[in-house]
Amino acid sequence: MKVIELDVLEQLRNLGTCVVSNAIEKFKVRPRNEGFTDSTIRCIFPAHPPIIGYAATGRIRSDVFPIADGVPEFLDRTDWWDHVSSIRGPRIVVLEDMDHQLGVHPRGRGAFWGEVHANIHLRLGCVGAITNGAVRYVDRIQHTGFQVFAGSLSVSHGFVHFVDFGGPVQVAGLTVAPSDLLLADQHGALLIPQEIAAEIPAVAHEIEKRKRRIVHYCRSSKFSLEELRKLVKKGS
Repeated sequence: MKVIELDVLEQLRNLGTCVVSNAIEKFKVRPRNEGFTDSTIRCIFPAHPPIIGYAATGRIRSDVFPIADGVPEFLDRTDWWDHVSSIRGPRIVVLEDMDHQLGVHPRGRGAFWGEVHANIHLRLGCVGAITNGAVRYVDRIQHTGFQVFAGSLSVSHGFVHFVDFGGPVQVAGLTVAPSDLLLADQHGALLIPQEIAAEIPAVAHEIEKRKRRIVHYCRSSKFSLEELRKLVKKGS
């Protein structure tokens, strides 16, 4: 797997999802309507800065008791922590809630993410979490700086437990594999193709320059549709 320098990751993080998404389009590595989360999840702390990291993936359920002999109701899978630690940092946890597949309740009946798990995963080098499930204790998580993207809020953890981890997951229309590179902010989460990651900042800055010229002209006293058309055509 291609090693991406930390300064490149920081440049991507500072650019944000919308700018990086525009740049990725120029490489034509995927259709424009793929590679990002949809509106079924939301950013819980929109005032937090963007986060970037490599995915640690798992699948959970919370609406049924885990079927396993001798497994206490809320036993933490500490082997999950080993999986998280095996992913290069910085890390973003991506958990697919599978409750809806049972046809009884929608996903997010209970929350994996709360005050305790946020602090544990911060200590494990994670900068945030993405889930189509639920989160709780948002008031206690907010001050930690840990970012969360979730489909809902819940007052309870229910019977939350891991189904498995370390494989591909699908959250909010985005398929994520372990060690995929993700950028996320108040707009949602974006998967960055690692083979072009180092080239994205330069392309993004050129796109931003062209956009700024158009925006500046639209705000100027010399504005006219004729000149705007010329400016847009020149930048296309």
